[in-house]
Amino acid sequence: MTVLKIASWNINSVRARIGIVERFLQQERPCILCLQETKAADDVFPAADFNRMGYVHQRLHGQRMHHGVAILSRLPLLDAPEDCWRYDWQDNGEARHVGVRLEAGFRLENVYVPAGGDVPDPAVNPKFAQKLAFVERMTEWSRCLSEPALMVGDFNIAPLPSDVWSHKQLLDVVSHTPVEVEALGRLQAAHDWVDLGRHFHPAPARLHTWWSYRSPDWTVNDRGRRLDHMWASPSLAAKAVAHMVHEDCRNWLKPSDHVPLVTEFQV
Repeated sequence: MTVLKIASWNINSVRARIGIVERFLQQERPCILCLQETKAADDVFPAADFNRMGYVHQRLHGQRMHHGVAILSRLPLLDAPEDCWRYDWQDNGEARHVGVRLEAGFRLENVYVPAGGDVPDPAVNPKFAQKLAFVERMTEWSRCLSEPALMVGDFNIAPLPSDVWSHKQLLDVVSHTPVEVEALGRLQAAHDWVDLGRHFHPAPARLHTWWSYRSPDWTVNDRGRRLDHMWASPSLAAKAVAHMVHEDCRNWLKPSDHVPLVTEFQV
């Protein structure tokens, strides 16, 4: 058996932060890196930088200045069928998904769920309604999934009370409201997805992946949330041997507000 190391990171502009991406890749050497919020159309994505670093197999779904996802790999990537490697789960053309098949025998789905705006009421906030609709379309897709898969990315929902710095204070804040948590629960149940973060670090262990830029020193008040996730089909989850959250990256120069996750599989 060999170890397959897969990383996921909302980088919040890949061109602005290519320096810390390179530092992370040199330090951790994942086989595959999934990025969200790349904020770059495909024609300006820094593909040459990743080629130089050995990540020559690339699948991009970019968008100018907004959203965007990418899969960068040192290993060959197998294309998914034409109609299912760029899902439009928001039904509005935004670049929020890219998927591939791997020679290891499973699908890899990289997802950037909409944040949902500030008001947690779909009747008055169209962005929140779109977020719930996005998760519902993912749920329908999950019910029909007939092969092993790893789904990673910024889900923009912290489901458990211990996934946020204050469950009580964030119950009415988008990303931790009951309606979002219930929607994510239906998504998880639709395929019996295994939440690898909590599989390896059971609640109530602290496991934050995001801290607001608004805090002058994020380490002082530590008001984090677990918005980033890696979920696996049950058969694939059985092959996972480790899961890490690289919190130290939040201290690097010009950091993203998210930190990378890494899961290792024996395949």
